[in-house]
Amino acid sequence: MALPNIFTQEVSENIIRRIQTLTPESQAQWGIMSVAQMLAHCSVTYELIYENKHPKPNLVLKFILKKFVKKTVVGETPYSANSRTGPAFLIKETKNLEEEKRRLIKYITQTQALGEKYFDNKESHSFGALNITEWNNMLYKHVNHHLSQFGV
Repeated sequence: MALPNIFTQEVSENIIRRIQTLTPESQAQWGIMSVAQMLAHCSVTYELIYENKHPKPNLVLKFILKKFVKKTVVGETPYSANSRTGPAFLIKETKNLEEEKRRLIKYITQTQALGEKYFDNKESHSFGALNITEWNNMLYKHVNHHLSQFGV
């Protein structure tokens, strides 16, 4: 079963519409993050692509990530509720909901505008070069998982 293609305008706009429906009253169906923290958490995936603010894993850690984590992250199987996350993705501080909405929407729009060809065999922060399908699965599955966590 192929996941929806985040690189298409239709799918990106659908994700953006879902993000825009979130409010301060949006409650998680599982987990401990607030809605604003969840959006900041989702933006980390894009920070790893577009910003140089997270240290790259060393060779040993990168090997472990590629061997044991990559399939879960880039495959089509949905994440389970309360899955473990990497340290860079832990958001503990209070975040501003509207600011985090704008930031995540900007990343999704930028990714869609660059298109899948930009991502084909692009090096990921943790898993080495990924093909278009792997990039799509990672990007779509993560944000969809967390929007579903908040019922949108």
